[in-house]
Amino acid sequence: MKDKNKKYVVILGDGMADYPIDELGGKTPLEVADKPNIDALCAKGELGLVKTVPAGMKPGSDVANLAVMGYSPARYYSGRSPLEALSIGIDLKDTDVAIRCNLVTLSDDEPYENKTMLDYSAGEISTAEAKELIDFIESRLGNDKLHFYSGVSYRHCLVRHDSTLGTEYTPPHDISDKRITDYLPKALYGEEMLALMKKSYELLKDHPVNVARVKAGKNPANSIWLWGEGTRPALTSFEEKYGKKGAVISAVDLIKGIGIGAKMQVIEVEGACGTYETNFAGKAESAVKALLEDGCDYVYVHMEAPDECGHQGDLRHKILSVELIDHVVVQYIVDKLRRAEVDFSILVAPDHPTPIKLKTHTSDAVPYVLYRSYDEKDNAFKSMTEKNAKDSGIYYDDSCALVDKFIKED
Repeated sequence: MKDKNKKYVVILGDGMADYPIDELGGKTPLEVADKPNIDALCAKGELGLVKTVPAGMKPGSDVANLAVMGYSPARYYSGRSPLEALSIGIDLKDTDVAIRCNLVTLSDDEPYENKTMLDYSAGEISTAEAKELIDFIESRLGNDKLHFYSGVSYRHCLVRHDSTLGTEYTPPHDISDKRITDYLPKALYGEEMLALMKKSYELLKDHPVNVARVKAGKNPANSIWLWGEGTRPALTSFEEKYGKKGAVISAVDLIKGIGIGAKMQVIEVEGACGTYETNFAGKAESAVKALLEDGCDYVYVHMEAPDECGHQGDLRHKILSVELIDHVVVQYIVDKLRRAEVDFSILVAPDHPTPIKLKTHTSDAVPYVLYRSYDEKDNAFKSMTEKNAKDSGIYYDDSCALVDKFIKED
């Protein structure tokens, strides 16, 4: 053996799990996708179900990814936007409240309160276009109390200084194609936040960036949408928690923010964009480099593509996303680690389901595969699917227990 230090890899297909789909003959994307590499790990590993969203908590990627990384949401979760703020580089004070600020596409004609959520991502608007719009909003709506910060694509942040929690918000991806009337900000600061959203529509609908997007046949980013409030997080460092030097690879600020909060290395990959067109190969190559060259013991490889396709009801590309994760990421990482003759463990899992027919997250337990190169099994279940995972009879009600088993092994 060239290296006896064990390596640990989490391959996270965001929103990869689903429900049976009539168009697929009652099967799920995981059941029909061509994924020989994941299934090979399943055949020689452990297949089961794990509950990643604790009872009473909303099934967001924030809660679920914290759980899959081994951080109990009940203890560590302080809101989604503060994690994204860490990635953007915002230094939150104890009295600040961070609020996620999407650029969205709302319908044109009706009064604001009666508009429809046409696209929660404004057509996956480019980061450059989005920055121009958010900077414009900051120049018009920002003040001593409120500051807007640009992030990646449609994902941005509003910080409200000297503030408290208590406003009720709705994630825009939960209301695709729905009238927004019943989902506007409510309770503490609700009227003020709604007023900001209304003003943003008047400012953005005729902005040159959106005029050009409409002319090009793209969805305009004609409003901000506020949601996901929270306060500064306090995560135990990953190395202190597990005794491993860890790294995170992701295209989205939320996951990068968790990594920063946990004092892990955050690896940037050129061309990583969070859709099925992301640089899958670059993520796989970066993971192997971190493990074999840069001294990392653990890498969390997060891929947003299945989740984005689920939100958009895009079945074809959700299946494709699973296949790309398998063919490009899993195959490369497994092959390189075997060639390096290192002992390694791989955990393949979604964070939550994002069913095509619902276009939003659910709290259902998700299938996982846990494989160890140095402790291969003869699993009766040869394919990672939701049904097989349920039939295995293996179930973790607490994801942290599974992560402890994965990393601590005892």
